[in-house]
Amino acid sequence: MSGAERPKRLPFAGLGHAYATCVGFVWGTIWSTGRVERIDGLWVFRGMPRWSFGRGGSCVGSCYLTDANVSPRVLRHERVHREQWRRYGLALPLLYLLAGRDPLRNRFEIEAGLADGGYLPRPRRR
Repeated sequence: MSGAERPKRLPFAGLGHAYATCVGFVWGTIWSTGRVERIDGLWVFRGMPRWSFGRGGSCVGSCYLTDANVSPRVLRHERVHREQWRRYGLALPLLYLLAGRDPLRNRFEIEAGLADGGYLPRPRRR
């Protein structure tokens, strides 16, 4: 992606991303009962209680919080969310909320890849 195509970051987005990463890291450290590892710049906290994150997992800054939802496709999806945090900082939660809870219409989920995020039915094998 060239510089002209790259979306601009909001002012202070880097500070918001860093703060969100700290919050996600502390939350993950407190509640994770599984393996914690860094995969392609994304801190992955496994073994989180189901109530401690949304849907199949939640990305907070550069931290992905989940119980066991860590397939390569899902991690690819979550890395896009990490980039969204870098681009929008602490404005992301509000922008995400305004985009709506329906992942099929939420621009942030669409950008991250609906299929990779598990939002589209998988084709049946014969």
